[in-house]
Amino acid sequence: MLTSSAILVSPVTVAEVWAGARPSEHPQTAGFFRLLTSAPVDHATGEFAGGFLRLFGKSHNLKIGDALIAATAIQNQAALWTRNRKHYPMPGLTFYS
Repeated sequence: MLTSSAILVSPVTVAEVWAGARPSEHPQTAGFFRLLTSAPVDHATGEFAGGFLRLFGKSHNLKIGDALIAATAIQNQAALWTRNRKHYPMPGLTFYS
């Protein structure tokens, strides 16, 4: 687990943001991500996310990216900041208010 004062970002989120970033936004995007701590995504995270996909994939249309983000947040005891809470029905997940 990382320190409680760190602001974490999932590598999945980094990939999603960079996929939509315009070239003119690249310097600001890179600067923003330098301020954050990248949370590790390892084998255990993948197993945890796989369980979420098994439980919520069909009922909530859960995608692998959201499953990995949720698993990473829970493993690091981090509150998740999202505007789409309906994508995250997982027990044990807390949200940043």
